Amino acid sequence: MTTQARKQKGQTRTEHRFHNPQGAEVKTRDEAFASQVADVSAEALSTDCKLTLHAGAVTFAIEVKYNPNTYPHVVTGGQITSGICGAPWDITGGTIGETIRLDAKRAGQGSCANTITIVGEYQNPPAYRGTYGFDGATSSFKHTTRYEC
Repeated sequence: MTTQARKQKGQTRTEHRFHNPQGAEVKTRDEAFASQVADVSAEALSTDCKLTLHAGAVTFAIEVKYNPNTYPHVVTGGQITSGICGAPWDITGGTIGETIRLDAKRAGQGSCANTITIVGEYQNPPAYRGTYGFDGATSSFKHTTRYEC
């Protein structure tokens, strides 16, 4: 029975029930909103999505890990797994929101560039349109990157 329903029946006493973010009942409001860092799972701080970068005949398969509790989402890792010289490439940082920025370094073999930076702006249907470049450049090649989460 809700507090409102009890008031309608003429009871003046109200009962407060508090729940923490996981849904467990706690005794006080302070407990409900207290930081529960020890109880937070790694899954709550990271999720992943797949992106496909298209630049003419070139297609990169990208797996991104990011923090869903931030906005713009802070990129925490991932890989460019195929379609790029020297694959795989480790994603070292970036953001995903109204714009995208991904920074990666080559982890594979080959006489390829050492870093890549991908930038773009969000568009509908879910994709980013922008440019990318190697070894410090960001505007060498145009791309459209589809969001596949």
